[in-house]
Formats: sequence, C-alpha cells, structure tokens
Amino acid sequence: MAVIVRIPTQLRPLAGGSSEISVEATTVAEALKALDSAHPGFQDRLFDEKGILRRFVNVFVADEDIRFLSGVDSPVPSGTTISIVPAVAGG
Repeated sequence: MAVIVRIPTQLRPLAGGSSEISVEATTVAEALKALDSAHPGFQDRLFDEKGILRRFVNVFVADEDIRFLSGVDSPVPSGTTISIVPAVAGG
C-alpha cells in the first residue's frame, strides 16, 4: 500500500531535495525502512544505535503523534501521509 512520507527541510538533502516521498508500507516502521532503502541516511538520522526512534524526532500518521498510537508499529492505511517533524527547542 502506498503512503506518502513528508520530509522536513533539514532532511531533504537525503531525499534529493524532495519534500515528499511515496513508499510501500503498512506500518510506520516499514515506511521509514523503505524511505531509508530508497534514500540511504534516514536510518541514522531518525533512529539511535539501538534502533529506537530518537526522542527529538516526532512522527505523525495523518495528525496523530505515533507516541500516542502504537509507536513505529502504528498501521498506515493506503494513501495516508506520514510526517517527520524534528522537535524545536528554544526559549
């Protein structure tokens, strides 16, 4: 099933400048793995050495934060948009 992954500005160089990439996946984990397969480098930027999503990386399925769903195991129906949103800090 095809889903769209929205790429934040900071990571677009890894995707050849694209703001959106279509991948085949049924879960967030599959989508992010497919994204890294098509455009190597995403794995290291999104996940730590233990394979856990970095805490400053927020991922949304439609408008829902995956931390409040099933994490990277959250299902993604065909046509769904996944957004990668880096955390913003400051004061």
